[in-house]
Amino acid sequence: MNAKTPGNRSVGIVQPQTAAIQLPEGGLRLEKGGLLRRLTVAYETYGELSEQQDNVVFICHSLTHDAHVAGRHAESDEKTGWWDDMVGPGKSIDTDYYHVVCANILGGCAGTTGPAAVNPETGKPYGSAFPAITTGDIVEVHKLLLDHLGIGRLAAVIGGSFGGMQALEWSIRYPDMVDRCVCIAAAACLSAQALAFDLVARDAILSDPNWAGGDYYGNEPGPDWGLAHARKIGHITYLSPEMMQTKFGREKTKTAEDGAHANLFQVEAYLDHQGRKLVDRFDANSYLRIMHAMDSFDLAERFGSLEDAFRSMKSKCLVIALSSDWLFPPEQSTELAAALLRAGKNVSYCRLEAPHGHDAFLVGIAHLTETVRAFLPWVGRSRTGPSAGRTPEEHTRFRIIADTVTPGARVLDLGCGNGDLLTLLAERKKASGLGVDIDIDNLVRAINEGHDVFHGDLDEGLLAIPDRSYDYAILSSTLQEVRKPREVLHEMLRVARQGIVSFPNFASWRNRCSVAFRGRMPKSDALPHEWYNSPNIHLTTRNDFVQLCLQEGIAILDMVCIPGRSLVGRALVKLKCCNAGAERIVAVIARPGEAPPGPAPCRSLD
Repeated sequence: MNAKTPGNRSVGIVQPQTAAIQLPEGGLRLEKGGLLRRLTVAYETYGELSEQQDNVVFICHSLTHDAHVAGRHAESDEKTGWWDDMVGPGKSIDTDYYHVVCANILGGCAGTTGPAAVNPETGKPYGSAFPAITTGDIVEVHKLLLDHLGIGRLAAVIGGSFGGMQALEWSIRYPDMVDRCVCIAAAACLSAQALAFDLVARDAILSDPNWAGGDYYGNEPGPDWGLAHARKIGHITYLSPEMMQTKFGREKTKTAEDGAHANLFQVEAYLDHQGRKLVDRFDANSYLRIMHAMDSFDLAERFGSLEDAFRSMKSKCLVIALSSDWLFPPEQSTELAAALLRAGKNVSYCRLEAPHGHDAFLVGIAHLTETVRAFLPWVGRSRTGPSAGRTPEEHTRFRIIADTVTPGARVLDLGCGNGDLLTLLAERKKASGLGVDIDIDNLVRAINEGHDVFHGDLDEGLLAIPDRSYDYAILSSTLQEVRKPREVLHEMLRVARQGIVSFPNFASWRNRCSVAFRGRMPKSDALPHEWYNSPNIHLTTRNDFVQLCLQEGIAILDMVCIPGRSLVGRALVKLKCCNAGAERIVAVIARPGEAPPGPAPCRSLD
């Protein structure tokens, strides 16, 4: 399909739907031993289902959301669905292309069977008799819904927060059904701190005088105070400390002279408002059942390790972390992505700047829409070809690197930019691999080209990448930009069998002349920046690089000297005056033992 320009159109008025699911004889057996003899699932759909039924995107909602993702139920509705910024015609999850399905989860209170539903055995609400549920049960129920709808394949499953956990469960439980998995602001399990907040929230509900053991239906009021306080506790974790300070600080809603303590601070008024909103639309029993399912989700405990949890997964994965999230901190997303890498899966990881905290994925943070849109099939921008916009110097450098790489190799491209080199290697050498870059705009473009990428700073190391997991680690025109070049070289040779390093040679005759005769920092194809806006912080020479390798015991297997377009440079290189003639160096390096330490004979590009 041809790409369309992103827009702000809405899916319009949508009709909630309900399906009575045909259960196996004897009912639906749940993972904790409970049994449901009747099952109803509420859901909404957006966009047309293709004839091939290959365009279905299933969205998993979080703890207190529901199936109403986008649009309005009536013209008079003031609010749209909870992810309306992401789902719709021309939006990130583009309903001009995709058939989007979202369903209320098992145990919920928005149309799917839950504690407030009628128990067919008693004719009364389940209440305390509603069985314990797991994340696996929730996914099983949604699988039954898709079977009911005749949908057998998912182009993608997407979820944020607890929805991200469900997305992971989908990919593990049904590896042959899910093509792509997007996990946003989630983790393989809750941290101890997150569990602590949930336990206090649970106690707030259970200690409400109107809790009545969970059988409060028909009695007014119910445990509204407890549910409101549970929501307040939750909302403290949804916003970052910085956002709380910026939004509320210590501003007061009443003066101390009022003599009143209620809502003295603005943050109190905000939390009270959020508590009341949830009481108006949610059920305390549902809150407890779903929270327990989220609390008990632990992939490492269930499978023995995260790597083992992901062994059967076949979907291509995108893991997105939010920088200021302290409910699901970025370190947990990094751990997820690293485990997927160790398990040999296709995974991309992005850490997005999100000052709002955990809830940022709901409020339109920068780059979320572009990242998800680029990752999904069909909708990304069409490529203009692997050589589009490439400079002559890049053509030469990339050709030398491609000639070095063996067919079918696994490649790690450090400082991958927009993925142009990865694209070239995939097309010419059928190579596969991973790109690493610190610039999110570059990563989005690389994802759009179909590459796996990892968002990271090379100076912080490559700890997420297993030892010797690649044939080549490539550092193309990036060595001079890192703060710790020596450490980066060693990391390259830890994660790959060989390294390919390309860097501008500051000792070339042209650069020497610029400094000696003009008194100016040089500019050339290899050094195109002015001194004041250059990313280069460790300019080096061919001889300096050779000396560093000798000092560190790094073997140089091959070294190509690129003289640029000047006749002088070509002549100097042919005369073996490489340090003066070469404008750029491409070196193949290896760990001690792969070859004798020291320089390999320089060879000219010609």
